[in-house]
Amino acid sequence: MKLKDLNIYDIGEKIGLVGAVFGDERRTYLCMFPTQPAPTPDKTEVLEMDNEDWKKFLHQVDVQEVEVLQKDPDGKLSKVILRKTQRLIEQRLSWAVYKRDSYRCRWCYAEGIPLTVDHLVLWEEGGPSIEENLVASCRKCNKTRGNLHLDEWLKHDYYRKVSRNLPLEILKKNEALLPQIDRIVRRFSERTSR
Repeated sequence: MKLKDLNIYDIGEKIGLVGAVFGDERRTYLCMFPTQPAPTPDKTEVLEMDNEDWKKFLHQVDVQEVEVLQKDPDGKLSKVILRKTQRLIEQRLSWAVYKRDSYRCRWCYAEGIPLTVDHLVLWEEGGPSIEENLVASCRKCNKTRGNLHLDEWLKHDYYRKVSRNLPLEILKKNEALLPQIDRIVRRFSERTSR
């Protein structure tokens, strides 16, 4: 399987770290995290990636630091450290969003479960990590929304089902987010070559 066969936006959202792969000259060892089941052969894919594919893949992974061995043009292996701190959200900001949303998921109104923050304007589309562009979301709602635009999400069957639990006040607040989207300034960063 090639990287182009995947939806790039799924990486770091639906496709996440579930273990590690190690190997020696004889075997490859797939080490799953304790909470993850062992994969079955019919549900296992090997991604064949070149250096450019690795760059794209790692750009999408929401980790603070990733270490990769890369071959230089002369064939020598070198270590590369990639940092993606711009996607990490400060805890102070996350907690401000959780408090504003009464420590409940804004989409299904669940409480007492681990929360994440969900970008109203998608991060991949320049949505900034500012309080006005974030809502508290349980992991299930955040993962189910994925890269759906807010207007698509509010019409999605899953949201319609779980939003039945919402008080009318919160339902109206969620609908009022749509006009707010246009006022959120998108961030775009230019890459510079060294």
